[in-house]
Amino acid sequence: MQTEARLPVDINVPSLQPPTPGIDTRLLRSELRQHEPMKQHVSWRAGGHAACFYQPADLEDLVVFLRLWPKDEPVVMIGLGSNLLVRDGGLPGVIIALHAKLNDLLLVEQDKDSGLIYVGAGVPCAKLARFASLHNLAGAEFLAGIPGTVGGALAMNAGCYGSETWERVERVKTIDRDGTLHERTPGDYRIGYRQVELHEAMPPDTSCGWFVGGWFRLRPGQQESSRQAVKALLGTRIKTQPLGFPSAGSVFRNPPGDYAARLVEQCDLKGFRIGDAMISTLHANFIINCGHATATEIETVINTAQAIVYKKTGIRLVTEVRIIGQHKGNEP
Repeated sequence: MQTEARLPVDINVPSLQPPTPGIDTRLLRSELRQHEPMKQHVSWRAGGHAACFYQPADLEDLVVFLRLWPKDEPVVMIGLGSNLLVRDGGLPGVIIALHAKLNDLLLVEQDKDSGLIYVGAGVPCAKLARFASLHNLAGAEFLAGIPGTVGGALAMNAGCYGSETWERVERVKTIDRDGTLHERTPGDYRIGYRQVELHEAMPPDTSCGWFVGGWFRLRPGQQESSRQAVKALLGTRIKTQPLGFPSAGSVFRNPPGDYAARLVEQCDLKGFRIGDAMISTLHANFIINCGHATATEIETVINTAQAIVYKKTGIRLVTEVRIIGQHKGNEP
């Protein structure tokens, strides 16, 4: 996104081997698939295969899966794959997709002062925005502009139009590698621009784990005003973003006091293209798949843009998207 539940930004991937998880799949309630093409699960519609792929039936099934999955095998969790690029050589271990499965969306409490919504990590951010509006709660409208799931938004403190996810979070539910569930509060984390990490004050052996749900505290509002706010936000997206092509949204984080799109455009990179991967002529912080782009082509455009912007401006652009897996030459 990671992407995404809590996604690792970087994975040290060993040489891919044929998937041999060695677990009793009769204890699972979904299909464990092998050699899964990840281009079907990421918004760029490009990339290699995952050695194994699992979409849990629900949270309980996810707990069982993590307890069965070998501890020395890598695990990556994703949502809609809207912030993720899987290199063409693929990756070992298992991709766990939470989209449409961890889909609880509940109004927990509401009074004249506020409302509390619990939402599962697999729920699309736009669906949470609509749900809040229907219950006359305000403050979640900006989530309609984030093309991912709540898990991914929690993992990276996603935001747009001046608002960020963790400004609305009261507490979260996480799951560790061994399948243990925890509830944590914002005070347990260092939260910044597109960054969420466990606070150093936590015990050293504490696992960050992955986000599987969260409680959002919202203020009272009016359904019609929220609906109009969402409509205006989506209208702005349509006018300013290349929504007709596969992409991963904003590729680079905005550097302090500036905008990545402005820097890329300043360097005359709009329309720069390698194969079918191109920097959008509409929004310079979007790289679009014009047809059959490979992950290698997309990553090369990313690297080239970073190098040219640094050479011309002295500013190092940091990727907002997560790039995982191996290059094609390392595929067995």
